[in-house]
Amino acid sequence: MEMLPEFQLHRPRSVGDAISLRAAHPGARFLAGGTDLMPAMRRGLVDARDLIDLSGVAGLAGIGATEQGLRIGAATTLEDLAQSPEVLDRAPVLAQAALCIAGPTHRVAATVGGNLCLDTRCRYYNQSESWRSANNYCLKLLGDGCRVARKATRCFAAFSGDLAPALLVLDAEVEIAGTGAVRRAPLAQLYADDGINFLNLAPQELLVAVHVPMRPGWHVAYEKVRLRAAIDFALAGVAVAVLCKDGCIDDLRVACTGTNSFPLRLGGLENLRGKRLDESFLAQVDKRFEEQVNIMETTVASSLYRRRVTVSLIRRLLLRLAG
Repeated sequence: MEMLPEFQLHRPRSVGDAISLRAAHPGARFLAGGTDLMPAMRRGLVDARDLIDLSGVAGLAGIGATEQGLRIGAATTLEDLAQSPEVLDRAPVLAQAALCIAGPTHRVAATVGGNLCLDTRCRYYNQSESWRSANNYCLKLLGDGCRVARKATRCFAAFSGDLAPALLVLDAEVEIAGTGAVRRAPLAQLYADDGINFLNLAPQELLVAVHVPMRPGWHVAYEKVRLRAAIDFALAGVAVAVLCKDGCIDDLRVACTGTNSFPLRLGGLENLRGKRLDESFLAQVDKRFEEQVNIMETTVASSLYRRRVTVSLIRRLLLRLAG
């Protein structure tokens, strides 16, 4: 039986205290809901002797609404996000995405920040210690090569968080606290195209909030495909935002999860503005997807299936949102 290793639990009361503890314990990990971290520690995927519990940090949870949009604290639970009147009124796609994550008991504990910083996944990595050792490990942990791309010098584990694509199509920004400073950046800049080092966060930085601007007139939705109707991570997930005018697509955003080592927002869609949604339009979106997607055999479902189902999700959401 896999056992949870011993660790020291630290309980800071402020963001500054949490960052100071991280500086004092370089190998420490931040602990929010723990729904992904604790199973990873039990399986030997994470070796952390110190955990910094963020549940008591003042101001790290909660949802605030202004004329400009929403500020969502990183420690806000997924259940609170899905039930928030402000979210349901101003950005219901975030509630849609939150309700797609894991199961009801997980969402009571799991947090917004935890889902945005979710570790990348691969069928050769997310296994027991005995399974991984029998297969000589992989590049993401202890191994000397990638098992899904034999000649690769990098890891292709896939990002599968559900909130990120929904936030990307809303032009969300992240608020990040560091030693003596707080910075804001577009959400896309939080991620790197690397299955191992997939977050652009310095060792002593902490994600504290997400800022979601108002987007009146936009139609936005998120859908995912997974093996079971609950619990499972996305084999593919898609968020689409459409602004229509005079029967044409005035603006368009598409973002995917479960495909690359980072949540992918499709580029090159600007030339589709002002055009009608027809087969030619859809074919051009398909082309942009094929040019930018990098689906590998990281799940039990084939990369070909995941590629095809992602294209189908994009088309279905486009047709539905554009009426």
